[in-house]
Order: sequence, then C-alpha cells, then structure tokens
Amino acid sequence: MRDELAVGDGVIFYHSNAKPPAAVGLAEVVRGGYPDPTQFEPTSEYFDPAATPDAPRWYVVDVRFQERFVRDVSLDDMRTIPALHDMVLLRRGSRLSVQPVSPEEWKAIVALGRRRA
Repeated sequence: MRDELAVGDGVIFYHSNAKPPAAVGLAEVVRGGYPDPTQFEPTSEYFDPAATPDAPRWYVVDVRFQERFVRDVSLDDMRTIPALHDMVLLRRGSRLSVQPVSPEEWKAIVALGRRRA
C-alpha cells in the first residue's frame, strides 16, 4: 500500500469475512500510504516489535466513504460475470487485502451494486 494507492484512487469496499463475502460500496483514497503508527505502540494489539520508524513494516491509507451499494455484490455473483473472469480476487489462493481492479471490472461491479434486485 505504500506506493500502490494514491490520493483520488477509487476503492471498492469488500467484506471478506462476511457470509457471503461481498463488495458493498465505494470509497476514495484521501491520503496515500504512510506507516501505520500502531505498529510502534507497545500497548496496541497491532504492535510489531520488528518494526522501527526507520524501517516500518505496515502501511495504511486513509479513505473517505462515497457510496453504499443498493445491493451487495457477492463473490458468487462475481464468478458469474464474464467481465470479471480474470479478476485477481477470483483467482484460487488470492488472499491480498488490496488488489488491482481494471476499469472493466470496476464498471461491472459498480453496475451490479447499483442495480435494484
């Protein structure tokens, strides 16, 4: 995340631990990647003793809410959309929390999320 996301980039908010997992809305990056300050705080549950201010291990970005989809776009729904056939999220073993989305994939997910059931 340190260099991959920039101010103004769009974000599809995806609930990976929901049942079913689904894209639920949109956000926008309002601050690019910077070291997560909680990695340096010994009292934080995210403290990482191997991280130092000179060599941080964890980065965050700040996002601003834009829109909640009218309907959730489930992982199963995504698997049926031809435009999403090559989407990183749908690849076996894909576990990254931040993944690229092509313009075509973006359009397909947003269109489905905005469509009333």
